[in-house]
Amino acid sequence: MPIDLEFPRNHQVIGRHNHADVQHYHYVWGPGKTAEAAENEEVKAAYQTRGEEIVPLGVHGTMVALDFDSCIADGSCIEVCPVQVFQWYRTENDVPAIDMANATSAGTGSIVKEERKDYTDKSDPIREHDCIWCMACVSVCPTQAIKVDQSNLEFHEKASGTFSEALSKSTSPPPHAH
Repeated sequence: MPIDLEFPRNHQVIGRHNHADVQHYHYVWGPGKTAEAAENEEVKAAYQTRGEEIVPLGVHGTMVALDFDSCIADGSCIEVCPVQVFQWYRTENDVPAIDMANATSAGTGSIVKEERKDYTDKSDPIREHDCIWCMACVSVCPTQAIKVDQSNLEFHEKASGTFSEALSKSTSPPPHAH
């Protein structure tokens, strides 16, 4: 099952993954679900090798949202992104994915498709704020785990308490001074 197209309307914030620059962060939305990762043989074998359990993880990011439960560590999104929004999270923080819901990352993880730690790794949208809306990642993801939607900024702003109803309703330019 690909990422919920009604995300984040059908989810709630369950974590905040901070960027070490103290300025940027992305929300983690849940509840998670059992999806493609739990059915993929390479993913299951990698979890077993690590002695980790596959658990529902949720969605990382809001405008660039990646469903960790659907991600099978293919890496095509990392390879195709022209502005390096994604990184292999485990190449910076080698912990179970569930621990990334409230982690802090510097964005120093690998941005090379073949450098994932193993198939427990996830492509993390750590630089969501750099997205240029090209949609390349969406088009190459084999499990349709990614949704890029600039209009989801409203959900991000509401979750962070920075949403302005007045600014969002403004459709006409201000009158010019004569």
